[in-house]
Amino acid sequence: MKQALIFDLDGTLVDSLCGIATALNDALKHSSLPTHSLTTVRGFIGNGARVLITRAVPAGSSEQLIDQVEQGFKNQYEVGWPGGTTPYPGIELLLETLQRSGHPLAVLSNKPDAFTVAMVAKLFPDIRFGVVLGQRAGIPHKPDPGGALEISTRLQVNPECCWIIGDSTMDIETAKNAGMKSIAVTWGFHDRARLEATGADHRADDSGDLLRIIEANCL
Repeated sequence: MKQALIFDLDGTLVDSLCGIATALNDALKHSSLPTHSLTTVRGFIGNGARVLITRAVPAGSSEQLIDQVEQGFKNQYEVGWPGGTTPYPGIELLLETLQRSGHPLAVLSNKPDAFTVAMVAKLFPDIRFGVVLGQRAGIPHKPDPGGALEISTRLQVNPECCWIIGDSTMDIETAKNAGMKSIAVTWGFHDRARLEATGADHRADDSGDLLRIIEANCL
């Protein structure tokens, strides 16, 4: 069996910034709170919905207010994300190529699990991901290695034969914590300089570059 490829979702497979920002700002406005630009929201993404909301509301906000905005965000996002989420250029062809070549494929995201599963199913209906995991209640999110190791077990591929591919320092840290290899992609939401400093095994600047790295290293 070829080595397994575990993809992050937001900022790696899909550009979801507009969908997230629209739902977030709608929830903030509903609670009479200041909204944020796309650039600012971009910096909030990556640690799950709760952290997203905590970063977006004014400093010192009560847990009750954070709960209210988080629920409003989830309600808005549930109906609105398809209008603001698209695969990055070349990603669909990349996944089709990897699927034909026999790589076990999976998704591991800090996005709530229901959104993660729905998004993958809608945007990549022809790709057979062996496992798709988002953030679940009571389960630590990345960079905790638990989700990555669960995927390894369910795919029946040893951790040392798994690669995590993502756009954030958290993805690279998750790979290290799980004893897996990593590929950092530079087209996503996170600062390139910080990403380059994480010590990923490889770095890809576009989908073609990523495919070349996989074909050369992930046999």
